[in-house]
Amino acid sequence: MFTCSHLIESGLQQRFRREFDISLARFDVLSHLERHRDGMRMTELSRRLMVTGGNVTGLVDQLVAEGYAVRERVAADRRSSLVRITARGLREFARMAQVHESWIVEILSPLTEADVESGIRILGKLRRALLAPPPDASA
Repeated sequence: MFTCSHLIESGLQQRFRREFDISLARFDVLSHLERHRDGMRMTELSRRLMVTGGNVTGLVDQLVAEGYAVRERVAADRRSSLVRITARGLREFARMAQVHESWIVEILSPLTEADVESGIRILGKLRRALLAPPPDASA
């Protein structure tokens, strides 16, 4: 499972670099910002991406420099920043997302619909088991 995930991610990373000169991580940030048009706090973005605040800061800095996002101070909390996607970011994300979807379809093309449904069911079962509280060790 890890090997397949790694191969898919590294293949997508290469394609994003080649086609759009953007990293998969920056595309991921844009994806979250596109779904949260009112903006996201940096801490929330970090939590959702499952990366450190420092990593998010670097990614957001790059997106701001490219004109894909803006960073604003939160009036109620001067230590906090809100990140929003720009009109340019929305346009570029839409273009990239369409191509990304075609890549995913291509990557998964060897699988039948039954294979995909079975995989989703199995991974869902594993996810639920991993998120379940651990059994009481004292019992």
